[in-house]
Amino acid sequence: MHKWIERYSLEIAWGAEYTEPMTQSIKWLQDEIAERMLQKLDIVKLEVKDVLLIPEFPGRYFSAFKKRFPGARIYGVYEGDLTGLDVLSFEALQVWRRLFQGSHSSPLSAYLKSGKLDLPDNSVDLIFCNLLLQDLADPAHFLQECWRTLKEGGLLTFSYLGPDTGKELRSLDASVLKLKNLLSPWDMHDMGDALVGKRFSDPVMDMEFLHLNYVSDVLLLADAQALKLLQTAPTKMPEKGLLPQKMTLEVVYGHAWAIGKHLAKAQDNVAYIDINQIGHKTR
Repeated sequence: MHKWIERYSLEIAWGAEYTEPMTQSIKWLQDEIAERMLQKLDIVKLEVKDVLLIPEFPGRYFSAFKKRFPGARIYGVYEGDLTGLDVLSFEALQVWRRLFQGSHSSPLSAYLKSGKLDLPDNSVDLIFCNLLLQDLADPAHFLQECWRTLKEGGLLTFSYLGPDTGKELRSLDASVLKLKNLLSPWDMHDMGDALVGKRFSDPVMDMEFLHLNYVSDVLLLADAQALKLLQTAPTKMPEKGLLPQKMTLEVVYGHAWAIGKHLAKAQDNVAYIDINQIGHKTR
């Protein structure tokens, strides 16, 4: 059953706008959204022993995550754009995990090449996917991989950028900026339908608009490039006054459960179960 919270979401988006100057790396946005995702998990009862973070990145959210799931074995899929001290601290963390947790991390590029998460079937209790799905050419296949790797009763929780992201830029003339669509321009209804199609149970979807104010065109263009909204970076700055001073982000949140994994895939609206899975009442 789809549990849409669209009315509530739109009241958040239009009734209490979130406004923040975007003057830092795009990692700030990942951190902010990760913390909001953790807040949404406060009402979810789930015993977590093994968790997959995708993408995994250094940030302030990580201490809150470990506090929320103490003792959990953490696997990660990391992006390849770490620099400086982030690289050193991340590599040290990987060594510690391999030695003391028996867990590991793998590069996102490996998944993009193979289409497989580097985890066995039924291996994690929670998949925490933060701002990734909009960059995947085939998000439905990613959902299928999540279903494969989640244990029975496991939870997929995610956030991604929806199709209204950067809508202020789309009103510009093509001679000012060369824009492109997100690889996966799914709204929350598309995602809810896809979750059901991949056999997830009880999907809950939510969304909000974040309105980012800018103090310079340089910062706006840097974020638009980081969010993959531009075909190419402009070779020269547009004339002053042509670019907007704010950019809207549509952030979609959701979670769904992996329940009934022993059932065969439904055909013609009928699900089949192996006879050995049927319990027998004994006197």
